[in-house]
Amino acid sequence: MTTIFYLTALVVSLTGLGLLDYTHKLALFAGKIWQTMLTVAVGVAFFLIWDVAGIAAGVFFRGPGPYQTGILIGPELPLEEVFFLTLLCYVILLSYVAVERRLSKAAS
Repeated sequence: MTTIFYLTALVVSLTGLGLLDYTHKLALFAGKIWQTMLTVAVGVAFFLIWDVAGIAAGVFFRGPGPYQTGILIGPELPLEEVFFLTLLCYVILLSYVAVERRLSKAAS
């Protein structure tokens, strides 16, 4: 049985990050659309290459997850991985910008 529970949780989480970004004007909604998209895309590409290398080396594999869709975009590489990596890169970017902003306010 395939479910979309995990994918839905990732999309909801990405939506929440987008709302935080919108509320605090951190990255995407701070007028830095292309910079944000490029940063996240480069991060996702890096980690996807990392995943493919790990899969090829036999280190990474897809476990039996009852909450996954079962859709693979490559051998042992589930669709959800792209959404997870996007979430990971976006949350790191937003955290970095928020901390940088807080530290610059504290310094002034």
